[in-house]
Amino acid sequence: MSIDVSKMPKLGFGLMRLPEKDGEIDMEKVCKMVDIYMESGFNYFDTAYVYHGGKSEVAAREAIVKRYPRDSFYLATKLPAWEIKKAEDCDKIFNTQLERAGVDYFDFYLLHSVEEGSNYDKYIEFNCFEWGIEKKKKGQIKHFGLSFHGSPALLEKILLKHPEVEFVQIQLNYADWDNPIVHSGKLYQMLKERNMPVIVMEPVKGGTLASTTPEIEAMMKKHQPDKSIASWAFRFAGSLDGITTILSGMSNEEQLRDNIETFTNFEPLSDKEREILNEVVKAMQKLPTIQCTSCKYCCDGCPVNISIPDVISALNTLRMYGEDARPRFFYGNLVERSGRAGECIACGQCESVCPQHLPIIETMKEASEIFDKE
Repeated sequence: MSIDVSKMPKLGFGLMRLPEKDGEIDMEKVCKMVDIYMESGFNYFDTAYVYHGGKSEVAAREAIVKRYPRDSFYLATKLPAWEIKKAEDCDKIFNTQLERAGVDYFDFYLLHSVEEGSNYDKYIEFNCFEWGIEKKKKGQIKHFGLSFHGSPALLEKILLKHPEVEFVQIQLNYADWDNPIVHSGKLYQMLKERNMPVIVMEPVKGGTLASTTPEIEAMMKKHQPDKSIASWAFRFAGSLDGITTILSGMSNEEQLRDNIETFTNFEPLSDKEREILNEVVKAMQKLPTIQCTSCKYCCDGCPVNISIPDVISALNTLRMYGEDARPRFFYGNLVERSGRAGECIACGQCESVCPQHLPIIETMKEASEIFDKE
């Protein structure tokens, strides 16, 4: 059964950055956000085995599965290569996911973070493509696909070798369109040529395209004073042909309502707006920022519990705005509940799972030199 893209909502609800309270997912807020989202006519939810330390799939059960008819929503989750040590782990992980989410099937199931190196090698070593086919035959997976972070060459290889892949989820946003590591534009073009359904992740690049310097924001606000900065990123992705669903990792009701407004009576970008975004990208490329999307894949396995994305956020703020007490105050509060940048032991675990391929070890050294000496 092929994917009926005509029934898919343009806005997907990502369950990776849910609101928290006292270190736990704030279920009251999540339920309210789910209700607003569903009442607005959208119904695609994306989670993963590792999101929120394994609690995101449970949140999906409590906020969605227990509260709505199973056929009224789509639920997607993913198989993490880095958790597979032996072949039977695939079934073990999958059965855990079914139990966590409280379902007997997933509408969309993805191999998580497919890219060159250990992740792809693991999926091949343990026959995960064939495994996915078997799960689909059993009715436990409706549609089988990839969450892809690799090169165009690898994607072409996979699509030729594995026709069972029904859809591909890629990082796509205007800042990464010509990024030589992310390859947003090239991957999109490849999938479009093959009429492959495309699900977009990181349309706002982990929130970095929702707010930037006052000078860059002014370029957009001058043309659209009443629209959010984030809406430009969503409209960029939504204006492309062949995009099935655009995910947003919404962490509060304000973001949710803004996104719903953007996708209700959706307005594609005009030629003038595309020109403005081209100028925005040029301005952004001059900023000395670290392109972290705050996915937090690096955090779960950190042996000294460094909140790496937050450290990078503090460092980026200092780079963008110069000497300011705010990032130093933020870092001071941060290390009261997590490791200091200077405690990094350079084990490389974080770099091995980073979808953006960031030099995290060197970045922690830089952050330590700035923040830990006070």
